[in-house]
Amino acid sequence: MELSKRLKWIIEKINKVEVIMDVGTDHGYIPIYLVKHDIAKKVIASDINKDPLKKAKINAALDGVLDKVDLRLGSGLAVLKNKEAQSVIIAGMGGNLIRDILENDLDKVKKLEYLVLQPAQNPEVLREYLYTSDYEILEEDICLDEDKYYEIFKVKYKKGDYIKLDNIFYEISPFILNKKLPLFKSYIESKIEKNEKVMDFIKDNTEHAISRRNELIEKNEKLKKLLKSF
Repeated sequence: MELSKRLKWIIEKINKVEVIMDVGTDHGYIPIYLVKHDIAKKVIASDINKDPLKKAKINAALDGVLDKVDLRLGSGLAVLKNKEAQSVIIAGMGGNLIRDILENDLDKVKKLEYLVLQPAQNPEVLREYLYTSDYEILEEDICLDEDKYYEIFKVKYKKGDYIKLDNIFYEISPFILNKKLPLFKSYIESKIEKNEKVMDFIKDNTEHAISRRNELIEKNEKLKKLLKSF
C-alpha cells in the first residue's frame, strides 16, 4: 500500500493512542497504516457512503488488520460514542463541513485529547472557526502534493479567550508565517495569483462586483506586505 505525500504528512501529526477515529475514511489507508505501525491499537473508520467502506474492508482484510479496524456507516462524529476514542482525524473534506461536524458533536469533541483536521478546500473558514472558538492550536502546517497546497490543523478543545485578528490571518496562518517556511512563501504567491485571476473575470460594474473586486484588491495588498517578511 503506497501512501500519497499528503496522507503520510497527516500520519506524521498523529500521536500514539489506544483508539482513534478517521472520519471520511475513503479506502481506509490511514487506519490500516496506523494499526500496522502500532500508532493505534484500534481505529474507528467511518464514511457516509457504503462503497468506500466496502473498499476499506477489503483493504483491511488484505493487510490482515480487519479485526483492528472498526468500520461504521454514518456522518461525522454521529457514529462515535462519547469518550470512545482519544483522538479524531477529519481529512479530505471542505473547511465548512469540518467546522459543522465539530459543532454538531461538540460534547464529544471536548473529551478528545486532540484532533487532526485537514481541509481539502476553504481552510480559511475552518481557521476562523478554530481561532474564534474554544480551541487550542497545537500545530499548523502546509504541504504541497501534486501541485496542490494543503493545510493541516492539530487542535484540542480548551475553554478560554481568543484574540481578534485581522481577517488576513484567517487566510494566512500566523503560526506558519512565523516559521518562515520557504513553501509558505510560494503558497502566498499562489493566493495572490488566484485572486488576480478572479479579478480578471469580474467585468460588471454592479455594486456587488465592485465590492468583490475591492475586497480582492485589499486582500492582495495585505498578502504582498506579508511576503516582505520573508
